[in-house]
This record gives sequence, structure tokens and C-alpha cells, in this order.
Amino acid sequence: MFWSRCVSESSAASSPFFEVVGAVVGIVMGSRSDWETMRHASEMLKEFGVPHECRIVSAHRTPALLYDYAQRAASKGLKIIIAGAGGAAHLPGMFAALTPLPVLAVPVESAVLRGIDSLLSIIQMPAGIPVGTLAIGKAGAINAALLAVGILSLNDKTLSRKLDAFRVEQSRKVLEEGLPETNCP
Repeated sequence: MFWSRCVSESSAASSPFFEVVGAVVGIVMGSRSDWETMRHASEMLKEFGVPHECRIVSAHRTPALLYDYAQRAASKGLKIIIAGAGGAAHLPGMFAALTPLPVLAVPVESAVLRGIDSLLSIIQMPAGIPVGTLAIGKAGAINAALLAVGILSLNDKTLSRKLDAFRVEQSRKVLEEGLPETNCP
């Protein structure tokens, strides 16, 4: 099953941060506080049935773990990394420097500059180390997951059909919603 968690003895059984055998997407974030944003990527991947794992991997506080995880990512079967980061936001860039896998970055909203600092940090990558940067916050996390689904669907017809159905349903909902009563003629 995609969602069986491998929880270490030191982790609480209710922890949302887990490794999954067979995961194709790795969702990483710098700290537990980033989970409020990054959970939306996890929920969207779950909706599509995409096996994924979630980890705290701090560029500044756990650099050895970052290096190890990035170096092992492809060999353990991951195809895409979604990295959420706030503040200095070095996590996505460091992953992109250490793995050949596509890295999709989600700037996490910060209290001081509302995530603008994170966005500016992430988008300033040197040529040759690409990071696909999404919107700040929840919308960025959802879109990172949808972009990952789109990339994976290039080689997975079942996933491609699910993505097509998702888009049709989005269109239906928008058209069904309509406008509230107004004075418009």
C-alpha cells in the first residue's frame, strides 16, 4: 500500500513525516512549521494516488541529511522532489545542486515579508542548476503537486486520464458556480 509509513522509534506514530517504499515524489521542507503549507502538496498527490514521502530536511540545520537524501533520491526510486522553504529558502537550490531529479520549489509564507523573501531567494538560481518555482504558500504547494502529476503522467496513461478528469471537473465547477445576484443586466 502506498501509504504505509516507516516511522522510526523516535518519531510519534502520528507524525506526517514519513518515508514510503515505492515513493516516486519526495516532499521535503526545512521545518515542521512548513507542513501547514506543504501538506496541501501531499493531499493533492494522495488524491491522484501518487506514492510519495514527506521529510523534514533543513538546508541549514541538517546539511548532512540533505546531502544524503539528495544523493540517494534517484537510486531509491524518486522521480521528482518538491521542496518547500521559507526565509533564506536555500533548500530547493541545494537539492537541485545535489540531484539530477527535477526540483519543484514552493516558497513558504513568512511572518515578516509574507514569503516574498523566500520567492526571491528561490528564483535566483545560477544557470545550469534549474529549480521550477511555484507560487507562495498553499496555491504553490497544490500546483507543485499538479505539476509533478503532469510530469509523471507523460509515462503513465492512467495518471494522464486522472489529470484530464481533474481538469474537466475544475472547469465544470467554475461554470456551475455562476455569479451571485447582482444588478448587472
